[in-house]
Amino acid sequence: MAQTDQPLKTTPLHAAHLAAGARMVPFAGYDMPVQYTEGVLKEHLWTREHAGLFDVSHMGQARLRGPISEGKKGPLAAFEEVVPGDFINLKPGRQKYSVLLNRDGGIVDDLMAGRPVTSQGTGDDGLFLVVNGACKDNDFKVIADELAGQVVIDRLETRALLALQGPEAAAVFQHYVPEAASMVFMDIRLMTGFGVDLIVSRSGYTGEDGYEISVPAEAADDVWVKLMSDSRVKPIGLGARDSLRLEAGLPLYGHDLDETVSPVEADLTFAINKNRREQRDFPGAARIVKELAERPARVRVALKVLEGAPAREGAEIADASGQVIGKVTSGGFSPSLKQGIALGFVPPAHAAPGTPLKVIVRGKPQAAEVVKAPFVPHRYVRKP
Repeated sequence: MAQTDQPLKTTPLHAAHLAAGARMVPFAGYDMPVQYTEGVLKEHLWTREHAGLFDVSHMGQARLRGPISEGKKGPLAAFEEVVPGDFINLKPGRQKYSVLLNRDGGIVDDLMAGRPVTSQGTGDDGLFLVVNGACKDNDFKVIADELAGQVVIDRLETRALLALQGPEAAAVFQHYVPEAASMVFMDIRLMTGFGVDLIVSRSGYTGEDGYEISVPAEAADDVWVKLMSDSRVKPIGLGARDSLRLEAGLPLYGHDLDETVSPVEADLTFAINKNRREQRDFPGAARIVKELAERPARVRVALKVLEGAPAREGAEIADASGQVIGKVTSGGFSPSLKQGIALGFVPPAHAAPGTPLKVIVRGKPQAAEVVKAPFVPHRYVRKP
C-alpha cells in the first residue's frame, strides 16, 4: 500500500510484540510484526505442527444492526444489496465468507459475516463483520452509503482480534474456554472467557483448525500472555501468515483480488448462492451471471513451480510454447512442500489441473504446472 506521512497506528498488543523481539513493519497503516526471533520459516512450520498466535487487530470489526425504523429491511436482507451471498437464511451461530461488490461486479473487499449467539441460542438479528485492515474505512463507507437508512454500522474500535491457528490450537483454547469445544468450522458464538466477553469463530486464514477471538482491547494483553504461556503456542508474524494462506490457496485482497476482479474470475463462485444467481439482485449481477454461463476471459489458478526460484507477484505466466498468457498475483516458497508455489490469472483454456505452463523469473522461463488448490490440505473441523 502507498506510504503516507500519517503516523502508524498500533494495536493493543504492540508492546507485547516488541517484548517478544518482533521485527515491525508498516502494514495497512499499522506498525505490525512481520516476524519474531525464530524467523518466518520456523514460525510457518510451527503453526502447521502446533499452534501459532497472530495479532490481527488491524482488521476492521463491526456490528451491522437494524432496522432503525418501521418498514425498513432487517440487516440480513439489507446486506444482500452489497454482497452475492444468501444472508437472509444464514442460521444463528454461523458465519460465512463473502465479497463486497461494486456496481461493475468487481470485488471491493472480501470479508467474514456471521450471526454470533450464546450457547443458549440468544443474540440479536444483526451481523458481525470482519473486513481487511487496509480496506476497512472504504468498506464501511460503501456499506453505509449503499444501505443508508436501512442499517447502522457500529464499528468496534475498542476490540482487539487474535487468531490461534494450528492442530493444537483447539486444545489450547478449550483449556481456557471449554464451551468452544462444541464448535465446528464457521461457527460463531458470544461467550465468556478470560473474565471478559468474547466473540469467537472457529475459523482463520491459514487452512488449519483454530479460532479467531475478538476481545475488549483492555483485555488483549492478558489473553495474549495466557495463551502464550502454553508451550504449544508461539507468536507468528505477517510473513508466515502470508505463506500459510498461500499454501492454503486463499486469495489476498490487493494482490489476487481487487475492484477489477469478479468472484467468477477469482474462483470464488461458492460465495454466490444459487438463489442469488437466480434473483440477479446484487451489484454487477449482469456481468457475473454472464461469466458463470460463458466463462470469463481469465480465471485464478494455483501453480506449482517445478524448477528454479519461486515466482513472485508480477511474474509473467506463459503457455508451453512460451507465449505470455497471464501473471502471478501471489507467489513464494512453500515451507511445507519445499518448492515454489503461486496464484495467478490465465485464460480458462489453460486452467485445468495438470496443464503445463511456464513462469518467467528474472527473464528465464521455468517449468510450472496448474494444480488443484489448496497446495496443503485444509484441516478444518466440520460436522460429522
